[in-house]
Amino acid sequence: MEVLDTTLRDGAQGANISFTLNDKVKIALALDDLGVDYIEGGWPGSNPKDEEFFKVIKDYTLSRSKIAAFGSTRRRDLKVYEDPSVNSIIKSDVKVAVIFGKSWTLHVTEVLKASLEENLEMIYDTISYLKSHGMEVIFDSEHFYQGYKENPEYALKVVKTAESAGAEVIVLADTNGGTLPFEIYEITKEVASKVKTKIGLHMHNDTGCAVANTIMGVKAGARHVQGTINGIGERTGNADLIQIIPTLVLKMGFNVLKGMESLKKLKNVSRLVCELAGIQCNPYQPYIGDNSFTHKAGVHVDAVMKVSRAYEHIDPVLVGNERRFVISELSGTSNILTYLLNLGIKVDKKDSRLRNALEKIKEMEKIGYSFDIGPASAVLIALRELGYYNKYIDVNYWKVITEENGVAIAVVKVNSKLEVSEGVGPVHAVDRALRNALQTIFPELSNVRLTDYRVILPGEIKSTESVVRVTIEFSDGRNNWKTEGVSTNIIDASVKALIDGLDYYLQINRTLKLYKEVE
Repeated sequence: MEVLDTTLRDGAQGANISFTLNDKVKIALALDDLGVDYIEGGWPGSNPKDEEFFKVIKDYTLSRSKIAAFGSTRRRDLKVYEDPSVNSIIKSDVKVAVIFGKSWTLHVTEVLKASLEENLEMIYDTISYLKSHGMEVIFDSEHFYQGYKENPEYALKVVKTAESAGAEVIVLADTNGGTLPFEIYEITKEVASKVKTKIGLHMHNDTGCAVANTIMGVKAGARHVQGTINGIGERTGNADLIQIIPTLVLKMGFNVLKGMESLKKLKNVSRLVCELAGIQCNPYQPYIGDNSFTHKAGVHVDAVMKVSRAYEHIDPVLVGNERRFVISELSGTSNILTYLLNLGIKVDKKDSRLRNALEKIKEMEKIGYSFDIGPASAVLIALRELGYYNKYIDVNYWKVITEENGVAIAVVKVNSKLEVSEGVGPVHAVDRALRNALQTIFPELSNVRLTDYRVILPGEIKSTESVVRVTIEFSDGRNNWKTEGVSTNIIDASVKALIDGLDYYLQINRTLKLYKEVE
């Protein structure tokens, strides 16, 4: 099964997405490492950046992927050897050309303003011309499914023309994304039975069916698939290769890319493209999303702890992901139990102290906490209930003054010690004051850093009191954890989350170590 990635061309056509030349090179190298068969680098006849990419990428040695240049069939009013766009593909000095041509009579007569026969000549001339220059040609039959439904005889003539001209792959494209899976299956099967050339698929996601359409097309006989990383692209996007590749390998038994080795790299490639595209990764993305194997409902957690496949369709490790349990008002004691077991605390599931902790967690979620986002704060509640807790931090008093220039001064009295600190903003000032007061007693806190700070307005406690939820992520260089604070005052919520974050670290590294030594 061949895979062509068009992230650098069709993906870059997505709204609000613009890759720099350096971005394109980084993505191409990552795709090569993933094992993609073809990387569509861009349209050299359309813009200088794409032309430069084909020059720059030659400085790198690719281990597997072939770089392909994209373009259209020759213009109606030009001989193929006179067409600058077609010749730009040859000048790009790549071994593979991806050429698109019209297969929907509407586009031929109303967009190109050509006759149906002229369109077939344009397709034949372009493919045979590129073949005469020693290039491998993949022909994208644009709007094929729309064209087939209106005029199947002509759509098939387009495919047959591309085949007779020597195209190695004929790609059937659902360019406006309006075809449904059952139609894709029926039409693709019919075409595959009439041609000897390898059939490919190029799906858009306008009905939310791009991945399903690709899978159904493969089921019908196609052996070449196209798509983008994360499904980015025109309008609602393209078929998402991050979903298609593991489905082909794990569900359908196809040999794709480098097999199981490639599957484990999908998450990293997905994140790289998100980062360079300047978009948030989708936590609900199938297979590799942060929430793909996250369990929240108590019934689910209990079952997964006994038999993982009770609620998981594959082992998350296969795709470089991991299982996660979250704590919330929907939790059962099993949710808390998983966190405690990870900390080395063995507790009977029926222990009344666990249920007490769960009730307190649910009460706090009523006032705005969301412990599936800040689980360390919930773990602190459980540790207190179970008796695995020592009070290390006692905040007697705090106050913050913010100057007009943005500098904040925090006054904190903690463990009976008064400390004053300046910071860039109130949270920074309070954090510095707390650390200055505590690090003389707990020097290990110097290892702890704030890595993320987020504010959400989850709702109201009363009709006139809006609450603020602050989530802070901490790291000691080895482990990360998140805590939360909720209040009608953003600084108060931030202080609560800060204290929980430092307290959690001390409980894990002091209290639990002490108990383990005693045991």
